[in-house]
Amino acid sequence: MTSQPPRRRHSPAVYRRRRLVVLLVIILIVAGVWLLIAKPWASTAADANPPSPAVGAAGTTALPVPAASTPAPTDTPTHDPTPSATPSATPSPTATHAATATAAPCTSANVTVDAVTDQNTYPSGQNPKLSIRLTNHGAKDCTMNVGTTTQKYTVTSGSDTWWRSTDCQSEPSDMVVLIKAGQTVQSATPLTWDRTRSSVSTCNSQSRPRAPGSGASYHLGVEIGGIASAQTAQFILY
Repeated sequence: MTSQPPRRRHSPAVYRRRRLVVLLVIILIVAGVWLLIAKPWASTAADANPPSPAVGAAGTTALPVPAASTPAPTDTPTHDPTPSATPSATPSPTATHAATATAAPCTSANVTVDAVTDQNTYPSGQNPKLSIRLTNHGAKDCTMNVGTTTQKYTVTSGSDTWWRSTDCQSEPSDMVVLIKAGQTVQSATPLTWDRTRSSVSTCNSQSRPRAPGSGASYHLGVEIGGIASAQTAQFILY
């Protein structure tokens, strides 16, 4: 009987090359499947362009709302500082950067600012909701910084100043927008006054003095973009 010659063993380098070829084939297969599923070219306009201030259903642009660091009492509804447009409105750009750059700044000669409350009277336990409304009555578009850095709400009773939104405001920001001729701009979400006396030294206090009710009269004054409201909005607390 003739013996068979011993089988030749391949060198370790040969086995390494074979493993590399198999690994490359697997990678190519996985990459091909991923390309069939994924669509890296599908991007939205929102990814390329940051959102502009929202416009309400009646052409009313939503302003940002100051965020207060003051904790509200446990029996008082908390204020949501997140800007939001009218629920039925579809957000859309109000102006391009080019238009904003060419338009002149708004002044008190072409823009009026109004203090707005959601009611005229408030029963015991109900907190007033405060807003700013401004209208461009001029014949031309103008620009204004309507960010929370330029907003100021003040509640007074007679000569006594009870509350200022700037006393405990946190993280103010700027927002320069184009206000078109004839356009009205209003707060995105009303700012709630918790009926307490504000002070920079009591921002974290849970026991600030509460404003008297029983038919007491109060007035809201506002300012935005360096323009103050010509009139205050009166309201009654019970």
